[in-house]
Amino acid sequence: MVRLAYGGDYNPEQWPEEVWHEDVALMREAGVTMVSVGIFSWAMIEPREGEYDFGRLDRIVGLLHDNGIGVDLATPTVVPPAWFYRAHPEALPVSREGVRWEFGSRGAICHNSPAYQEAAARVTRALGERYGKHPAVTMWHVHNEYGVPVLECYCETSAAAFRRWLRERYTTLDALNAAWGTAFWGQTYHDWEEIAPPRLTPTVCNPAQRLDYRRFAGDSALANFRRERDILHELSPGVPVTTNFMVSPTQCDTIDYWAWAREVDIVTNDHYLVAEEDRNHVNLSMAADLTRSVAGGAPWLLLEHSTSGVNWQPRGIAKRPGEMARNSLAHVARGSEGAMFFQWRASRAGAEKFHSAMVPHAGTDSRVWREVVELGAHLGALEEIRGTRTVADVAVAWDWQSWWAQKLEWRPSEDLDTRERAEAWYAALFDRHLTADFVHPGTDPARLAEYPLLVVPALYLTTKAAGENLRAYVEGGGTLVVSYFSGIVDEHDAVHPGPHPGALRDVLGLTVEEFQPLRKDQKVTVGAAGRPALEGDVWAETVVARGAETVWSYTDGPAAGGPAVTRHRLGRGTAWYVSTRLGRDGLDAVLAEACADAGLAPRDELPHDVEVVRRSGEHGTYLFALNHTGADAKVPLEGAGTELLGGERVAGHLAVPAGGVRVVRLDG
Repeated sequence: MVRLAYGGDYNPEQWPEEVWHEDVALMREAGVTMVSVGIFSWAMIEPREGEYDFGRLDRIVGLLHDNGIGVDLATPTVVPPAWFYRAHPEALPVSREGVRWEFGSRGAICHNSPAYQEAAARVTRALGERYGKHPAVTMWHVHNEYGVPVLECYCETSAAAFRRWLRERYTTLDALNAAWGTAFWGQTYHDWEEIAPPRLTPTVCNPAQRLDYRRFAGDSALANFRRERDILHELSPGVPVTTNFMVSPTQCDTIDYWAWAREVDIVTNDHYLVAEEDRNHVNLSMAADLTRSVAGGAPWLLLEHSTSGVNWQPRGIAKRPGEMARNSLAHVARGSEGAMFFQWRASRAGAEKFHSAMVPHAGTDSRVWREVVELGAHLGALEEIRGTRTVADVAVAWDWQSWWAQKLEWRPSEDLDTRERAEAWYAALFDRHLTADFVHPGTDPARLAEYPLLVVPALYLTTKAAGENLRAYVEGGGTLVVSYFSGIVDEHDAVHPGPHPGALRDVLGLTVEEFQPLRKDQKVTVGAAGRPALEGDVWAETVVARGAETVWSYTDGPAAGGPAVTRHRLGRGTAWYVSTRLGRDGLDAVLAEACADAGLAPRDELPHDVEVVRRSGEHGTYLFALNHTGADAKVPLEGAGTELLGGERVAGHLAVPAGGVRVVRLDG
């Protein structure tokens, strides 16, 4: 991609050919540089098994190329054709309850089906042979949104594949039985053939088995991605191959994107605003930061988002004037090399006919279209930022596998929520105008040392190695903030030996004698001399300080009189622990002190909900200011620069109109 990517999913098979020429003319008017083609086209290009018809796709790709529009060409393997399922009904996935899903939607795939694997490889090879060296193809797009809507299949084919996966992972049944704790409830296995997927059981199924099955399902899908990717690498050398992630925790919880990011040539992401949230721009920023982080800090690409309302959310709330550009450029500020949409032209039929598009049902005499054209011009003015990297201030630990484990049944409280805590702590950092990278808890301490502050919002599953890494981070001078119910179990969902919080008790300098889940709507107060009183809910703990100092204590509730928030000085650093669920004010109060420990000065001069992010590279530093409020704002500038969207020179401060975006190339 030589320009910032701008465009969207293009599905011309839904339209007569005379519309295609109108589409391309409009794409040029809007400044479109790339479109995604062929995602759902398997039935069109292979109408019968082994019989290929590339006529329409040839004309589509040729028309786009003739008009200077790049093609992100998809392998259509997310929806096999009806003829495939007629011949191979066993390739349809089976639910945990034993129900076989049917054809008629998308993503109805057993990833362990040999028939599916062979058919997907054949159509991928056919596409690679035909278009692998076509000058229009700037990127390959494998499948679509793996893990959505279904990843796990519980059929007999998957059961056999699961047993093979377990043999490779554990080698012996003794090792498997030990890892799964099968002595509990008499579940010990004496033969590999006795093991089945964790299908529906009369009461709670073995949590270690459930956790491994989620890992197995992800590995099965990843093997299929690799198979298609390797074919395309062979036939289309030098052209990047990706698949579109759904990194936001609000959208996909079935994929460990830390693992998948290592397998793609460029990380791409689909993100859909949670329209009903009052401050949905915070969730957007979190998703963008998390996407950049799984990409290792490298530039990535927003491959789908919406111009306005989304019909599969409970309410398809339309975006307000200027919101589409602000959303798009927020992703760019946080590392995206462009802004792509689903989709180019609104569909007249099908499940997403009320999903917004770049060309809406209202046509080109509409606000959405005018904003689409304006955004294209903005992205054209920002092309010089390509290759720069977003500058982060702090880090947040995040692990999908820990999230999976905590979500399983029979935890100490149904109100424990990994995602909620991650979003709450992220919002608290956002409100302090701190840009965050996300890190895997197993990250090397030397890499963690790049961040003066590391927040652990929820890390129920913490390996021994991860605990050692976090300890080394603090001993080396870092400031660590850990929230409750972290460090509890190992990678097999087995409680670490000794008192809680297991893998983290040494770095935190404390033990937890007993969990104290709170009743529904129960509150607790935590107080300290000279500090504001804070309020918690959902959770409390009987904490015993063993080297840590007590900063706030419980003044009421089941843990009254005991430590609630602690600080442990270890080596050259400091580790904080928060043992109850604090609200916005409480989190900010703790962060204020942790930031002081970390040497991070307050940024009180920046207005609330005015987002300020920097991208930097060898050609310069760029400041993005996004005003998510209804009032004009001023952002202080160190020095002077050129505002790229308007072209004017600015110095001393930057005026950002209500709902507006400004991007400054800083001098020097």
